[in-house]
Amino acid sequence: MLVRSEKTNSNKYSELNEYVVKIKDQISCSAAATFIIHHDTIVSENYFGSYVSNSKIQPVKPSTRFNVASVRKSYIGFTISLALYQNKLSRMDDYISDYLDDLNLDAVKGVKIRHLLTHTHGLKNDHEKLFQPGTGWKYNNVGTNMLIRLIRKIFDAPLSEVMKQYVFKPCNFKETSWCKNKEENLVWLNEEYAGEQGAETNLFVSAHELALWGYFHLNRGFINGRQLVPKEVLEQAATNQSPASLDDALPRNGFYWWVQDKPRAISEMGNTLPSGSYQILGKTGCACLVIPEHRLVAVRMYNQLGSNLSGYDYLEDIKAFGDKVLACTLS
Repeated sequence: MLVRSEKTNSNKYSELNEYVVKIKDQISCSAAATFIIHHDTIVSENYFGSYVSNSKIQPVKPSTRFNVASVRKSYIGFTISLALYQNKLSRMDDYISDYLDDLNLDAVKGVKIRHLLTHTHGLKNDHEKLFQPGTGWKYNNVGTNMLIRLIRKIFDAPLSEVMKQYVFKPCNFKETSWCKNKEENLVWLNEEYAGEQGAETNLFVSAHELALWGYFHLNRGFINGRQLVPKEVLEQAATNQSPASLDDALPRNGFYWWVQDKPRAISEMGNTLPSGSYQILGKTGCACLVIPEHRLVAVRMYNQLGSNLSGYDYLEDIKAFGDKVLACTLS
C-alpha cells in the first residue's frame, strides 16, 4: 500500500526541485510540479507557479491536471499489451495490414505491431517511407494513430473506455481523463479538441496520478493487495521490445516506454540510470520515470508551449532530470 510520508517536502530532493524550477523559467513555463515515490512512500511532492483558467490566475496545487501530451502513448502501449495477453492479437510480430483495412499496402509492407510500438516502423506518413521497417528509429505519430484504430477495432471500444475499465476505475483514478472542455483545474494549452475517446493529445493528469501510473507499472499491477491486471501485461510493456538489429546508438523502447539497457547516444534516459529503468515523456515537458532497482517513481510536470528555445537542449535536460532524481535518492 502506498503511504504518504510525514516529511513529504524534506530537503532530500531540493536540488532536483531547484533544477526543475530553473528549467521551468528557461523554457518559459508558468506551471510545474514534481512527485516522488520511493519504497511505497510518497517522499516529495511540490507545486510551482500558476496558470490561467477562465481568465483567472490559478496556483498550481495537488488537484491541478496537466496536459501530458505523448505520455498518452504509454496508455496505448498498455492496451496493446493487454490485447496480446487476451489473445485479441496473436503476436507482436503480426503485420498491421492483417488487422486494418484502407492502409496503403505499399507503404506499410513489412510493418509489424512491434515496429509501431518502438518507433521503428519507418513511415513518414500514411503513404511514404523513410526507411525499411526495423532498420532505423524515428519518433512520430503515424504508428500511434494506427494503433489507436487497432484498439477500437479489437476491443470494440475506444482507448478511453478500455483504460477506464482496466485501470482508471480499479485504481480509483479521479484526475486522469481525456478532456475537450476547459475546466478550472486543467492547465490548458490554447488548443481545441473534438473528442474525449483517446484519439487526441488531450489527456490531462495530476502529478499524483501520473506517479501512480508509474507505480502501477513498478508493482506490475499489484495494488493495495489486489492483482488488478495480469503482471505479464506490465512486464511486457516496460521491457525492451526494439528489433535486435537496431543501430547501437539508437534508443530502445518497450511498448512506447523508453527503456534503459545501457547508455546510448540518442536515448533520453539519463546515463547513470541503471539497466531496467524506463520512462515516458510528453512535449509539454512532462516525464514519468520508473527505476525498479531502487523502487522509485519520479514525475515532473510543465506547461511548455514552444520548442527549439534558444540555449535550451532538451536531450541534455531530460537526461539531467533522470540523473538528478537518482543522485538525490542515493544521497
